[in-house]
Amino acid sequence: MKKYLLIVLLLTGINVWSKAQQNKMPTAQEMTSKNVDELEKRLKLSATQKSVIYTYVFDMSKQQLELIKRQQAGTSKEDDVTKFYKLQNDTNDNIRKILKGDQLPEFEKVLEERLSGIDPKKKKKKGKRGSEEEVVSDISGLKSKP
Repeated sequence: MKKYLLIVLLLTGINVWSKAQQNKMPTAQEMTSKNVDELEKRLKLSATQKSVIYTYVFDMSKQQLELIKRQQAGTSKEDDVTKFYKLQNDTNDNIRKILKGDQLPEFEKVLEERLSGIDPKKKKKKGKRGSEEEVVSDISGLKSKP
């Protein structure tokens, strides 16, 4: 009886552990709302701008998730990576057409931060002497200095 109980507990533990290890992909709606909410806060979007941008980003997210699923399944094609980035560039171009005035330079900052991996919520680290240490998150941080 003890052996059966131990086997059941062991199998249950393995099952729980394996489910915890699975990477869950966010849905297109989750990705879109997170993205548009950030843009709304940073760019101070009007309701109309937010609605149109949501539509653009949602369409892009759906198509990109399909490409990612194909890649994970091993059925991706050679031009899927190109399609992925083309969708992203086309969506950014469409968003640029909607933005006005001060929104456009701020949008460019948002894109630059996303490309460089900088999180605007995190602040720069303080060095030993109170001076700020710049965090380098791209390849230039790996290059040796002359």
